[in-house]
Amino acid sequence: MNKLGIYIHIPFCVRKCLYCDFCSDKAQNEAQMHRYTDALIAEMEANAEKASSYTVDTVFFGGGTPTLLPLSDMERLFGALRRLFCLSPRVEITVEANPATASRDKLFFLRQLGVNRLSIGVQSTEEKELAALGRAHSAADARAFFADARAVGFENVNVDLMYGIPYQTVESFASTLDEVLSWAPEHISAYSLIVEDGTPFYRMKNELALPDEDTEDALHALLCERLSSFGYTHYEISNFAKKGYECRHNLHYWRAEEYLGFGLAAYSYFDGIRYGNDRDMEKYLSSPFLSVSDRELLNEDERAYEYIMLHLRLKEGVDIKAYEKLFGVKIKEKHQDVI
Repeated sequence: MNKLGIYIHIPFCVRKCLYCDFCSDKAQNEAQMHRYTDALIAEMEANAEKASSYTVDTVFFGGGTPTLLPLSDMERLFGALRRLFCLSPRVEITVEANPATASRDKLFFLRQLGVNRLSIGVQSTEEKELAALGRAHSAADARAFFADARAVGFENVNVDLMYGIPYQTVESFASTLDEVLSWAPEHISAYSLIVEDGTPFYRMKNELALPDEDTEDALHALLCERLSSFGYTHYEISNFAKKGYECRHNLHYWRAEEYLGFGLAAYSYFDGIRYGNDRDMEKYLSSPFLSVSDRELLNEDERAYEYIMLHLRLKEGVDIKAYEKLFGVKIKEKHQDVI
């Protein structure tokens, strides 16, 4: 059977971070989250048949803050996943987590449901930097949360970090790296801050105390050197992993493989078509299976271009033989001018 990834978007947050341009907002109440879970299950039911010949080998709960969802709703989502899709015995199930929204009991419950990979949004361990980002947790919260994750049995944990953020220096970033490396996570994602239009940071951009370009270059160099010295492979532009702990779900994206996305503003790539859901909450809640607002059928040239572009994000690069088998053309003949 063909492999398939599933992405489930949970758009709720305790509060929206100042830099965030993802489709997320503060949850109104639990009733809204119950309705949203109903809509997610309805959308999954509407798409299950076309995925019947696929084995789902990765599931990723992203956000927003998935750990904010009531456990009863998370349990219902797992029931629907197992009822509607063929999950691989080795399925990788990731949940993004915010240290401010999950207790040890909640982490234990998620582990019992079958979650086997946790992605923790730490960003920094410097209090001044966390406050500037608008994060809802402290460095102590993050440290305790990671310890709780280990205590309940998580053996595959990612830590998200950011660099190029307000007030950050080479020394403060080194301190964050030292702290996180002492935890020994299996995976580290590190993203350079982009001040996106429409965010509070964008409105504040002239007042933000951001590192200059030379400092940001030094931050990136420090990141790569320090993680390499601790045995992490820089396998994708923003991602580092211990051997065997690369994020299998994200590899679906970067290898131009198929995936289905469910939820507000979630995107799918299936049968050569890329499509995404609307960002309007009420529209999604009322008709989740009719909320597609963006649909694009990729032609052969577009698929070939994306195949190369996405693979160039990876250390493994482009497999020329696989490309030529997939598209029936010699890569050097088709792209010689660009090469």
